[in-house]
Amino acid sequence: MSKPYIGMTSNLPQRFRSHNELSEKGWTKNFRPWKIIYQENYVQKEGALKREKQLKSAAGRNFIWELIKNNNQ
Repeated sequence: MSKPYIGMTSNLPQRFRSHNELSEKGWTKNFRPWKIIYQENYVQKEGALKREKQLKSAAGRNFIWELIKNNNQ
């Protein structure tokens, strides 16, 4: 089963490694392996935080599930 993870980071390789390899406990460990199916880049942190909040809304979750569905076809 796919599980979407929506988050913001200034260092994607480090964050991804943390979720897939380094973490010994926590929510993200339970759904390994994580893979990137979509990313957006922002210059300003404020814009990234606003988009993260948007993606965590009902409409944003629908957008993410459509990406997952299309990625699995």
